[in-house]
Amino acid sequence: MRVIGTAGHVDHGKSTLVEALTGIHPDRLKEEREREMTIDLGFAWLRLPDGEEVGIVDVPGHRDFIENMLAGVGGIDAALLVVAADEGVMPQTREHLAILDLLQVRNGLVALTKIDLVQDADWLDLVEDEIRQTLSGTALSEAPIVRVSARTRQGLDLLLAALLRCLENSPPRPDLGRPRLPIDRVFKIAGFGTVVTGTLIDGRLTVGEEIEVLPTGIRGRIRGLQTHKKKEEISLPGSRTAVNISGISTEQVKRGDVLIHPGDYSPTRRIDVRVKILPDASRSLRHNTQLKLFLGAAEVLARARLLGSEELPPGEQGWLQLELAQPVTTVRGDRFVLRYPSPGETFGGGEVIDPHPAGRHKRFSAATLGRFQALAQGDVVEVLRQALLSLGSASLKDVIAASHLETAVAERAAADLLASGEMLILEGSREAAAGTSLSANLSAADLVAGRSYVAGLSQRILEELRNFHRTQPLKKGMPREELKSRLKAPARTFNALLRQLTAAGGLVEDGPLVSLPGFQIEFNPEQQRSVQMLLTRFAESPFAPPSVKECQAEVGEDVYAALVELGRLVQVSGEVVFSREAYEHIVAEVRSLLESQGTITAAQVRDHLNTSRKYALAVLEYLDRQGVTVREGDFRRLRK
Repeated sequence: MRVIGTAGHVDHGKSTLVEALTGIHPDRLKEEREREMTIDLGFAWLRLPDGEEVGIVDVPGHRDFIENMLAGVGGIDAALLVVAADEGVMPQTREHLAILDLLQVRNGLVALTKIDLVQDADWLDLVEDEIRQTLSGTALSEAPIVRVSARTRQGLDLLLAALLRCLENSPPRPDLGRPRLPIDRVFKIAGFGTVVTGTLIDGRLTVGEEIEVLPTGIRGRIRGLQTHKKKEEISLPGSRTAVNISGISTEQVKRGDVLIHPGDYSPTRRIDVRVKILPDASRSLRHNTQLKLFLGAAEVLARARLLGSEELPPGEQGWLQLELAQPVTTVRGDRFVLRYPSPGETFGGGEVIDPHPAGRHKRFSAATLGRFQALAQGDVVEVLRQALLSLGSASLKDVIAASHLETAVAERAAADLLASGEMLILEGSREAAAGTSLSANLSAADLVAGRSYVAGLSQRILEELRNFHRTQPLKKGMPREELKSRLKAPARTFNALLRQLTAAGGLVEDGPLVSLPGFQIEFNPEQQRSVQMLLTRFAESPFAPPSVKECQAEVGEDVYAALVELGRLVQVSGEVVFSREAYEHIVAEVRSLLESQGTITAAQVRDHLNTSRKYALAVLEYLDRQGVTVREGDFRRLRK
């Protein structure tokens, strides 16, 4: 599930374009409809040509509401920058573009809207040239430009196709097993209670589980989940998610709070960051300046402690320690935007380097600045960790290749990750013998995965099996291949993890079937009565039993299939089925005849069992297929 965010100057047609694409008008406030202006975040969704459903966050374009815009663009996968053909690039076009660049939103495209208002093709070419010059040097420098009209619907198909191509370059959000939902909207629904919305990152949420809201630490439970107004049992990373919470009132939560699994994160009032000042900022950033931090959906006053310099001029980069007026929830690598409070101006932004520094740093400490540089570049363990997270599971050789580290250096980092438990070996080496190094015990061919990836995939396996048992209670287990297909996991990873879960007692494998421990097919009282009546018929005529169709008619196809799967009935052909006891008796009698006579015919079996040729021939052909007997003309003999 991916999310697209709009951007662009006021009255350039963002909301109108969203409505034309989705059929949903994103302006939900009465004042927005009256003023024909987006004031707060709006939400919609659409289905792309390949069938994928994506969310859309529509943001306000007026400069007075730029801070509302910042609450919505932190979790997007791609940007839809809207420029009106009759006006071209305007002030908020440039400011929104600068914000996207600071947040490193690299996937996106430009919708050149309102082309129905421009009759001069040369003018459109000039506007496109201006847009291309404006994009130059930004994260969207290579973004395609699509000419559209929301009123006439011209170019909308081309725009959808371009969005599809754009999102193909956006990898799915990683499932790190530690969900975060930066809350951008809070409201109440009569009969349901508190609902919060946001873009889910770093993990999944499940109905019924306990949650915590930071920074307050208040806890509740998930009563329901929705994505694009459809109920879900599980919300996946990257999805626009609405969470109905029990145990928390709307007064206890606000925009900027973060919904998490209890204990996964802790809030902080001090963060170390790397910052970039925009080239066209009105002034340099000086030490001890008060500013506004926009992080996720949060807006917090902060004081900037410059490290290593007294000021940062426009266009420069440097290090800050931000002292926050209220706590925030963040992790290393999160992107943020900075604004001056008054007069309001977006002047810079960057990346969180350390979300939990031990204390206030000495401003010109060489050791501190050196540590920042290492963190910004990523130490070798962190680089390998990120490569492992991006791949999910792979051979150690492939993880090392993805890290671009020297092999010897990467192997030492791998040993550290293995020792800390962050990396697991799914297939290959086992723990090193006492006195040997872990790196010496690793092989390039080992299949490895991150602990969070293994935990997430294991949870999905168990969820799929639980769902299967719930919806298919008369089936002994789920076919392995069906399970693998649903998970879309690499075959080697799937097989290795299934072996580990089976060995640990987490699931049961029976031939091609997989089930949860303790699961048994159980018939309800009515089914049990019909089963007993059917088995009585088999007992009364063991060698001339009812046909398959008669059995299915008497107990139902599902119950009949369950009896075969349980082994209480043995179907030997499309028409003939025996009770387990009768079948085993027949096999024993056939073996005895063959051992005493060497060969037998279907007629001999028929006469010996006092049955008909239909049953005798069906069981002999079944024994041929099972490898018990071999046919030679009209005779059978035991297979050697």
